[in-house]
Amino acid sequence: MLTLHSALLPSLTSSNISLAEEPNHMLNSAFDRFKWRLVIAYDGTRYAGWQYQQSPPTVQCFVEKALVRATKLDRKDLLLVGASRTDTGVHAWGQVAHFVTPFNYHCLDSIHAALNGILPPDIRVREVSPALPEFHARFSVRSKVYQYKIYNDAFMDPFLRCYAYHSGYKLNAGVMREAAKYFVGTHDFTAFANVSRGDRVVNPVKTIFRFDVVEMGALLQLEVEGTGFMYRQVRNMVGLLMEIGKEAIPPEIVPEILATRNRRELAKWYAMATPPQGLCLVDVNYKEEHLRLPSGCPKISFGRYHSVRKCKIPVF
Repeated sequence: MLTLHSALLPSLTSSNISLAEEPNHMLNSAFDRFKWRLVIAYDGTRYAGWQYQQSPPTVQCFVEKALVRATKLDRKDLLLVGASRTDTGVHAWGQVAHFVTPFNYHCLDSIHAALNGILPPDIRVREVSPALPEFHARFSVRSKVYQYKIYNDAFMDPFLRCYAYHSGYKLNAGVMREAAKYFVGTHDFTAFANVSRGDRVVNPVKTIFRFDVVEMGALLQLEVEGTGFMYRQVRNMVGLLMEIGKEAIPPEIVPEILATRNRRELAKWYAMATPPQGLCLVDVNYKEEHLRLPSGCPKISFGRYHSVRKCKIPVF
């Protein structure tokens, strides 16, 4: 049973300060836990997605190793859970995860600094905050926001090669925008999802709140917000929109394919999902009641700046 942060026992003192600052409060019961929320950004180029596995390395694997060192707890005790199982090569700016500890912290700045000091430079913890017992990184989600970037020019910008997909075909953003509107609403997206990886049963009925197509010079940014997305659903939707942008097929093909609830129907028009480097999880939104801070909890840590000591300049 999870306890609120206000239910604290007297603090323990220790002369040994750990990497992440010695915990201030310990609990007698093995079943008592304090819950913490992380907001994580990462460049997914060299990772096999988020979900834990040792080889090839995943983002969750590195985050857990950092937590183990910083908290001195075992992986099985941390119970780290991520909001989204991003695929191989997919990036994130706003991935959310939670973990638990049997102790509380008075200040989160030290654990925050410790994690970023241990993690590789392509993974950063942007925020550490206390969480209510009922908060769950995956099950409390109200919506997720993904962006897919397409560099639409004759040649690829070398500085964007790991973060956008190059299309040498001139795309009509207007018809892509028109077609994207057909995705908005509640639909069965079976036709736009690849076969499940078999780790859980997924409900194919999802609600899309918006699907924006924004032109920024040669860069075309597609941003979609929905209650959830199935395996490679976003990349498959983007792939079809690109075919429509080439004016090879009309925008009205979207509702026709949706109605079939058959992945093979999509394959007739677009066989393969767009590559992962253009995709980024930018935000995860939660139920407001689950984001309330527990009473008596430490302040949210957004990181801290290093201070520079001012010294007097000697006068000669």
